[in-house]
Amino acid sequence: MTRDEAQRLVQAFMMSLGQPSEGLNPQGFGGAVLGAAQLYFEYHSDKQALEASALVYKFRDPPKPGVLDGFREEEKAGTDTGGGAVDYETENKSLFLSRIYSTPPPDAAFKADMQRLTQASLVWGDEVLDRVASRVFKR
Repeated sequence: MTRDEAQRLVQAFMMSLGQPSEGLNPQGFGGAVLGAAQLYFEYHSDKQALEASALVYKFRDPPKPGVLDGFREEEKAGTDTGGGAVDYETENKSLFLSRIYSTPPPDAAFKADMQRLTQASLVWGDEVLDRVASRVFKR
């Protein structure tokens, strides 16, 4: 996927929500707040791919031992990830459900994917987070 294709895809998605947007900034980043969900976009020029990430949880400090493993276990157990994968970003201490696109999907399919991804992120930020914390911290 070229940067121009990624840019057009993000712009079309935002327009479908009635939120005109530049899409990706000059550094290849973009984002949106969709109700209670936060969605981020990043174009990776080295891989020629667009990454879409829905925020699950932002940690104040690095996660305690076992927490990230607990989320990965949920993913392996088949908990709905909205088509994404568990993705922890150390630089901002945030947990996401992320999808990578190397070819641009049709606009309607991308919109459906983003709705599914953001919906799953809300469940993960609520129910799955509680389950993982209960197991890890034996509450």
